Amino acid sequence: MMDEIKRIKSLAEEAALEAGRFILGRMGKVKEVSRKEGQNNLVTDVDKASEKMIIEKVRKNYPSHSILAEEGGNYSSEGSFKWIIDPLDGTTNYTHAFPIFCVSIAVTLKDSVRIGVVYDPSRDELFTAEEGGGAFLNGKRIKVSETVRTADSLVATGFAYGSEGKNANIGYFKKIMNRVQAIRRAGSAAIDLCYVACGRFDGFWELDLAPWDMAAGQLIVKEAGGTVTMLGRRAFDVYGKEIVATNGKIHGEMLDLLEK
Repeated sequence: MMDEIKRIKSLAEEAALEAGRFILGRMGKVKEVSRKEGQNNLVTDVDKASEKMIIEKVRKNYPSHSILAEEGGNYSSEGSFKWIIDPLDGTTNYTHAFPIFCVSIAVTLKDSVRIGVVYDPSRDELFTAEEGGGAFLNGKRIKVSETVRTADSLVATGFAYGSEGKNANIGYFKKIMNRVQAIRRAGSAAIDLCYVACGRFDGFWELDLAPWDMAAGQLIVKEAGGTVTMLGRRAFDVYGKEIVATNGKIHGEMLDLLEK
């Protein structure tokens, strides 16, 4: 099984690199932009083409694997493996040529995330993790930061497209903004999680997320030595729509702030 996991991980890396280079090459050449689930939730022809590329590669090599993808290219199978794919995380950034976007691919085995791959083509940064095998950036092992107080921390968040989730997080934002060194809102949950993993951020929280936003990145954080939960100190659920990810050292304080 371990050899099989490694082969799947290699294919996920290859697919993420190919799709990432494709979307980078198409930046500024988007032909079609539409909206889904609200005024600000965008999808482009590039999202769809990137997803098609990834799915075709998966289906060619592993036709028995299930697929859950953001733009609807889903496939159910009786097999134990499932690919969770975000072909372009940060679409709004992408349509404005703001260079924070990525491809995110996770693979689960019986609903446990075993592989996480996130590729940021703008910086040519490939974040990878395999359960129990550590986390890596371009092949070099990474670890979370050593910050021990939220007062000294740089944290990140994002705001949901729906008004209910957005309004709820504005409340959390106001509570936390004066208790940390600074907050960043970059527009890609997958990249935010990878930045926690490599120590650029000390923590990250967000509401109303989908599995493809979190699945790969949360594994990368865990394998880099960080802590990942939901609000209320609940165990993380990839289908649970929210996440709190930190270096572990500030996790308790972050959860306290998010509960007040």
